[in-house]
Amino acid sequence: MKKKINKIKGFSIQFMPYSEIRGLSSDERIKSILKIVLGNSILLLQGRLKPEEETRLIGDTMAMMGHVKNFRGIELAVVSGNGKEKLFARMRKGIANAIFRGDLGAITIIGPATIVKEIKRNPKKIELFLNG
Repeated sequence: MKKKINKIKGFSIQFMPYSEIRGLSSDERIKSILKIVLGNSILLLQGRLKPEEETRLIGDTMAMMGHVKNFRGIELAVVSGNGKEKLFARMRKGIANAIFRGDLGAITIIGPATIVKEIKRNPKKIELFLNG
């Protein structure tokens, strides 16, 4: 009698500096991110997307559910500083963000819902819960 062995589906964690997507259009950014997530990777993106890009990314993934095999959507969280910086530090950060066109003091976590169960944030830590 043969034993049935369940295959464990693997995943990877990929870090992407904002400089890799800075020169892309919004459509190209979203396509690049979706390609990574559909490849079973959790993406740690330096910085954050524009609010309209985040909305579009979520909308696109909702439209894909039911049309892409085994795709159940994404989990997305943005983690940024606590805003308790001194005036000069806030001004310097604001100038840098304006020059680089993105909040580089943030980290965006995006993962496929088949792998990422939940992302919890609090002031001292980020918890990434994975599906068993």
